[in-house]
Amino acid sequence: MLKVEDINVYYGAIHAIKGVSLEVNEGEIVTLIGANGAGKSTVLKTISGLLRSKGGEISFWDQSIATMPPHKIVTQGLAHVPEGRRIFLQMTVLENLEMGAYTQSKDTINADLEHVFDLFPRLRERRKQIAGTLSGGEQQMLAMGRAMMSHPSLLMLDEPSMGLAPILIEQIFEIIKSMNKAGTTILLIEQNAQMALSVADRAYVLETGSIAISGSGKELAESDQIRRAYLGG
Repeated sequence: MLKVEDINVYYGAIHAIKGVSLEVNEGEIVTLIGANGAGKSTVLKTISGLLRSKGGEISFWDQSIATMPPHKIVTQGLAHVPEGRRIFLQMTVLENLEMGAYTQSKDTINADLEHVFDLFPRLRERRKQIAGTLSGGEQQMLAMGRAMMSHPSLLMLDEPSMGLAPILIEQIFEIIKSMNKAGTTILLIEQNAQMALSVADRAYVLETGSIAISGSGKELAESDQIRRAYLGG
């Protein structure tokens, strides 16, 4: 479904991403873990067109998206929930969700809203509320729900558990599993490596801009090296 081959990203003179290659198959949850500053968010931003790679290739459903503008990438079925949620704080929950549907036909919006409200019942209760007054967990649900309004076949999530209480983190991960079971493929960046590996089919470890290790979620969760570095074991 998604194939990233030998991408290199620079911030000025800094070589932030060094020859990264990864792939995501249809129906999988794939996670990218690593320390803060390893380049995880930069990889997602490059896939979604917010940053550009010098060389390499990014293809989605066998079509090159390496130079495609971000809004066109969304129409191909690839949605990105950025770190920090980036919801429209002054707008209502409903208005935020409707903004996520800008690529869709008006005929489908009501059905899409119902689907999102089924996934996130809290958003149904809060639909008229100003988004900036929601709790952190509710804002994360809104960011994910807004992305789902674009009918993504691949959803990229950047740190969905950041700043949330443990009980809410479990809730968010249950929702991620539900979305995946309902047919959405997921590429997940997550500081909480233990949670990420527990739901992932496959995982990549990013260290200082390069892929250091890859394998199944189970293999990496059981690896002594990964446990010591990322799982506190």
